[in-house]
Amino acid sequence: MDMQTWRDARTQATDATESIRAALAALGVPESAWSSVRPVVTHTGQAYVHLGMIRADAVEQIAEALRVPSAP
Repeated sequence: MDMQTWRDARTQATDATESIRAALAALGVPESAWSSVRPVVTHTGQAYVHLGMIRADAVEQIAEALRVPSAP
């Protein structure tokens, strides 16, 4: 993988990481619950976000926010 591919993937992973951090903060999830969230680039140049271990109560908040209301 060339350096530009890595930089592009790192930028994508970092942007996505910041997005999920901002969303968790907006939900009121304390930073200590999601401090292990970090950007990752694989050896093939794929961008990922490692969520790490997140407290169960924080995951419940996240799940509640993701639920789509049922149609009546």
